[in-house]
Amino acid sequence: MTGFLELSLEIGFLCIVLSVVMAFVRLIKGPSLQDRVVALDFMTVAIVAFCGLAAIRYATSAFLDVALVLALVGFLATVALARFAERSSVRTRKEASDE
Repeated sequence: MTGFLELSLEIGFLCIVLSVVMAFVRLIKGPSLQDRVVALDFMTVAIVAFCGLAAIRYATSAFLDVALVLALVGFLATVALARFAERSSVRTRKEASDE
């Protein structure tokens, strides 16, 4: 590997780890469910990018398989959480109108 590629990969890994840490802070702090869902979705995207960089770094395609599966699971989790949030807001509006 060339020196420039190694440097680029190291900078990429550093940026991804930093972004996952910041998204984790947003996941913990909230304040709303929507903020937490977006933070979780962003963490999934960042980890998929990490797997892509690892595939380049170690010259193996196994990381790409992991990235693909993680992207699909992340998408399904985001859809499930969005559906939960929608039902929660409908339930809240219904209870407010009953009062």
